[in-house]
Amino acid sequence: QVQLVESGGGLVQPGGSLRLSCAASGSIFSINAMGWYRQDPGKQRELVAAITSGGSTNYADSVKGRFTISRDNAKNTVYLQMNSLKPEDTAVYYCNTDVRSRPNGPTYRYWGQGTQVTVSS
Repeated sequence: QVQLVESGGGLVQPGGSLRLSCAASGSIFSINAMGWYRQDPGKQRELVAAITSGGSTNYADSVKGRFTISRDNAKNTVYLQMNSLKPEDTAVYYCNTDVRSRPNGPTYRYWGQGTQVTVSS
């Protein structure tokens, strides 16, 4: 089994910054893609950013130029640096990781518990 622990959410004023972290632990042989999604009440969960094991990144158009995703493979951790935050960035943010628990085994996607980000004055 694999556990994801998120941290770094909170309340910030418009224009401010936050850094989210998500650490994976447990039965891990290798991690492929890692990513961040967000969800507002009553809306579908949407991709914010993703990063492959090789470091290639992908961002939602709404966060390009403001958010940066990165990962530390030695720590099995993915980060989301969020700058120039806007009220519309308010949501619960979830991390996910695609994990293989043994050589040549299947890959499963695991999700974090979510962390609230609120952008308000």
